[in-house]
Amino acid sequence: MGQEDIQRKSLDNQEFLKLREATQKVSEALTERVKRHLSVLRPLFIPRRLLGTYVKSGTMEEVAGSDKAFAELQEKYAAVAQKPFGLPSKLQPPLDPISNQLEATPYQYPLRFESGQDKSVTITSSCAWTVSYHSECSLSRLKAMLSGEEPKDLQDMKQAIINHLALVIFLDRFPALAQLLEDLRYSVEIKTLHDLGGLEVVTMRAPLDTFLPPDDFIVQVTQLSGIPAFQEIISPEAVEGLPDPLRDSLKQLIS
Repeated sequence: MGQEDIQRKSLDNQEFLKLREATQKVSEALTERVKRHLSVLRPLFIPRRLLGTYVKSGTMEEVAGSDKAFAELQEKYAAVAQKPFGLPSKLQPPLDPISNQLEATPYQYPLRFESGQDKSVTITSSCAWTVSYHSECSLSRLKAMLSGEEPKDLQDMKQAIINHLALVIFLDRFPALAQLLEDLRYSVEIKTLHDLGGLEVVTMRAPLDTFLPPDDFIVQVTQLSGIPAFQEIISPEAVEGLPDPLRDSLKQLIS
């Protein structure tokens, strides 16, 4: 979900307060759910299965296809390393160990107002997450380093980029895992973060529609709070209309 395809619905202040509270409860429950799923699936996402001896691990053995996987990782890494991160573009194997612990953080994107205002608002999705291998450097910290709000730690930046790109390649190499996530009712998508130089990341989304109020309402709320951030809203109708892909696919077989 992003600015280009998010639904817009008008609502008054009372409706907003009610829906914001309900949205928070649903979003927290969904986030806990996705974290539980990723924890259970963790043994299936061992980076060594992808990179073999190109990454340090307790078992240094050759893995079929690791040469091509590392070459793809090198290509994707080089595309963003120097600009905007100021990192050397060449990766030297074996890479530092990559934890197979998977992290999910709410997906965020900038909302630029149609009125042409210079300022933008950071929108947080209520039912979509950015997923990566565990890193000490979150996307928000990575952005803070780029903007100068936080001193750059080149090693942490490098590892964060590798961890995101490795998972992107992993799901491409093992499509059955992406299908498994979809069977758990998540849509899996690779998104390009333009504010991070085009860095590719994995996103997962629960099958719930969300919406935003009009720009002027968001401006009013963010001006009152003093924080340029807003969360997508989940309506009761979206929960009632939750789709069931398995049911629908089976119905097609007998129709």
